[in-house]
Amino acid sequence: MFIKSAAAITVAAAFALPALAATPKDTLVVAWSIDDMITLDPGETFELSTGEIMGNSYDRLIRLDVNDPSKLVADVAKSWSVSADGKTYSFELKPGIKFASGNALSAEDVVFSLQRAVILDKAPAFILTQFGFTKDNVKDKIKQTGPLTLTMETDKSYAPSFVYNCLTANVAAIVDKKLVLSKEVNGDLGYAWLKTNYAGSGPLKVREWRANEIVALERNDNYYGEKAKLARVIYRHVKEAATQRLLLEKGDADIARNLSPQDLAAIVSNKDIKTTATPKGTVYYFSLNQKNPILAKPEVREAFKWLVDYAAIGDTLIKNIGVIHQNFLPIGLLGASTEKPYKLDVAKAKALLAKAGYPNGFKVTLDMRTVQPVQGITEAFQQTAKRAGIDIEILPGDGKQTLTKYRARTHDIYVGQWGADYWDPHSNADTFARNPDNSDNAKSKPLAWRNAWDIPALTKKADAAVLERDAKKRKAMYEEIETEFRKTSPFVMLFQETEVAAMRSNVMGLKLGPTFDTNYMFKVSK
Repeated sequence: MFIKSAAAITVAAAFALPALAATPKDTLVVAWSIDDMITLDPGETFELSTGEIMGNSYDRLIRLDVNDPSKLVADVAKSWSVSADGKTYSFELKPGIKFASGNALSAEDVVFSLQRAVILDKAPAFILTQFGFTKDNVKDKIKQTGPLTLTMETDKSYAPSFVYNCLTANVAAIVDKKLVLSKEVNGDLGYAWLKTNYAGSGPLKVREWRANEIVALERNDNYYGEKAKLARVIYRHVKEAATQRLLLEKGDADIARNLSPQDLAAIVSNKDIKTTATPKGTVYYFSLNQKNPILAKPEVREAFKWLVDYAAIGDTLIKNIGVIHQNFLPIGLLGASTEKPYKLDVAKAKALLAKAGYPNGFKVTLDMRTVQPVQGITEAFQQTAKRAGIDIEILPGDGKQTLTKYRARTHDIYVGQWGADYWDPHSNADTFARNPDNSDNAKSKPLAWRNAWDIPALTKKADAAVLERDAKKRKAMYEEIETEFRKTSPFVMLFQETEVAAMRSNVMGLKLGPTFDTNYMFKVSK
């Protein structure tokens, strides 16, 4: 990792060491668990922490409206439109925009960035390649038509909102072509260099990243819009919630991001600390592998939905950090339902089990990542299921262990979480309600596939919804899919995450967005 100035060295060193007496007036210090960061390349990153860094440091054509994510706002694009046949998208850029390097930002950079993401074909590339772009055709499909204009041609006539929402994702961030190609090695499109460096035009620029220690951002004075309020933002990696709370209470951190329900309850009476919260596009669930003949019975699937004490979980284990939610679309997305038909009803569950031929219950295993609140929810579920005669053996493990088993669909029950990859209902419908090929060697392996849920009819409905260009009709289509999903799916939907940030009382302007890349630290002052 490289530091470009003596000032940055001073700041980075100070905040990597034990906390100071107070934070500098022109610096925002954020205590957060950032050990998921593996790269700074927007064409590769798919992690939550890095997503926030990208949202503050890179521009894109358009962005979500933080106050109303169903709407879009201009970023570097001055205007945009779609052709009558719904396949060609045209963009005109704002003039006079510069990268942090001083290089001018033009349509050439936008085209290069989108093409580069497709050609690199890293984890988030599917957000673009699902429109028919490939390494072989992308240079013909995404083209510059003038100094500040470009077009993008999709393979089908998708809902325009779907296409535009995908372009707000980090994978569509605009990189400085001249700078990136000057660092190219053996035709890698600057991939090796951009893993640990910065080539953007956003309101903040990345000055330094030290894995599992800090990320240092500084104001980009070349930014075309309103300049960042503070000179720098320092993210300190602090994994333990209790330590974050202590730093915040002492004034050594301005913002704490991973506080537990207990920590949040403890700071309520502290007049020097306040909180802000926003529903996030992340949902938690139990899922039942349909390869297990017992779990594949419709009555058994339904019985499990009546064996969760949703009220108790909401009042204790996820208090202030989540809300009970029984649908695969998180609140805020088009078509998201707020229906919550299930509650703890052991008698109803036992009747369903008897109808399925298991009046005395059965034994089953559940793979669980040992983190909270997942562990607490799973153990509570184990107890309520026992009341209906179901003996659940919990198999604890770390994230890699449990996920590897889940992806191989060798589990019985799995407890997981899913965050929307982009702010459009298809992001979740594509994984919960689509399974185009249920065979073991399928190319596409969404969550429905991982649980061997073979749903050709529902898959067709999801495919139709993403092509519906009328927003009202499209909304109704997703509501219909969710109604069927609640009744028949092998998923027991639990809750939607609420992100909470606690901050010192002098911190102003922090508004958490619906996604991590819309948590705008550049708008914060103190």
